[in-house]
Amino acid sequence: MSTKVEKDQVSGTDTTGHEWDGIKELNTPLPSWWVYVFWITVIWSVGYWVVYPSWPTANDYLKGMFGTTNRTELHETMASVAAERAPYMERLAALDVSEIANDSELLNFSMAGGKAVFADNCAPCHGTGGSGNPGFPSLQDDAWLWGGTLDAINQTLHVGVRWDANEDTRFNDMPAFGRDELLERDQIEDVVQYVLSFTDRATDAAAADRGAVVFEENCASCHGDDAKGVQDLGAPNLTDAIWLYGGSKETITETVMNSRRGVMPAWEGRLDEETIKMLTVYVHSLGGGQ
Repeated sequence: MSTKVEKDQVSGTDTTGHEWDGIKELNTPLPSWWVYVFWITVIWSVGYWVVYPSWPTANDYLKGMFGTTNRTELHETMASVAAERAPYMERLAALDVSEIANDSELLNFSMAGGKAVFADNCAPCHGTGGSGNPGFPSLQDDAWLWGGTLDAINQTLHVGVRWDANEDTRFNDMPAFGRDELLERDQIEDVVQYVLSFTDRATDAAAADRGAVVFEENCASCHGDDAKGVQDLGAPNLTDAIWLYGGSKETITETVMNSRRGVMPAWEGRLDEETIKMLTVYVHSLGGGQ
């Protein structure tokens, strides 16, 4: 391997002195424009270090001559947005949800704000647009466990469902009839057949007849004599095709055996009153509000 610098006979450019397998490396200089751009970027970066926050120090960082950061800009932007929203928020604070729904300007404002709040806080359980998930009710139909009026939705958002940290929470537990040995296995099978008969799916008519007695003695007090549910108790209608956990024979049997205990947080204290009102109006608008 040669280390002798010599001039290339073809290009007239000096070599670097490196040669490998008969191939010599030319010491071709970089284009002038590239060198100029390189040094401009170096100078530009030094300027950034001077005027903007840059290098860390032992206990802090260099603040820069401008004293600004993206965080500062964000705070300024958020303060500007809050100032623009302030008149609307004041009006929201002074009105109840029914009055807000009847004010076209506030309604549009609440719909936009409520949609954003729903996406951040509710969609992980209830699905995008309130379409629902197994164990988490759809907000697009008219099957409301605790009521679908504006006031009922607002109350549910405030206190939650089975949220132990709120003493006013919506609360009603279905017994675990099998696990707690409140009913025998054959009684559970009979009452499941009776529940299936509401939608013409029973496969054992005699069992369904026996299940009617079991239902009257153990279930009607919450679900109603007609099994259409009682909203004051959060007891669902069993005669429609809407099932929170599934309506198959196996799923209904599991529900009767071991109960269900869905929980919804109380948003009171987690969201401010105006935000809860916007969320109420948005949820009510999804298609299932009463």
